[in-house]
Amino acid sequence: MLVEVKTGKRVEVLDITDRVRDAVRKAGNKDGIAVVYTLHTTTAIAINEAEPGLMDDIVSTLSKLIPAGAGYKHDRVDDNADAHIRAVVLGNSVVVPVENGELMLGTWQRILFIELDGPRTRRVLVKVV
Repeated sequence: MLVEVKTGKRVEVLDITDRVRDAVRKAGNKDGIAVVYTLHTTTAIAINEAEPGLMDDIVSTLSKLIPAGAGYKHDRVDDNADAHIRAVVLGNSVVVPVENGELMLGTWQRILFIELDGPRTRRVLVKVV
């Protein structure tokens, strides 16, 4: 099942847990794993806490570690090499166990969609096996 994510900033972190949970319930599988996979090369998926300060810290830390406009060769093509490099470092998918039709996440764990070259409309694949 595809989940649509609309982003509003060039770089931002969005909590998509509830949308993934709905997709898992609709899939109907009681037990297995949910693969949450972004279909874009300038986005990432992670599991962490969705506390607003932490989400802002992720954005600011990414900009310090992998700054925009640092003379990357790919910038001659699209001027977004920093977004691609950040996506490689963060990863494009997570796997979450499913038991009794529910995501098995820890108390503070949430599924985070990380936009690195927005704003855009993005797609995330949720596959339950």
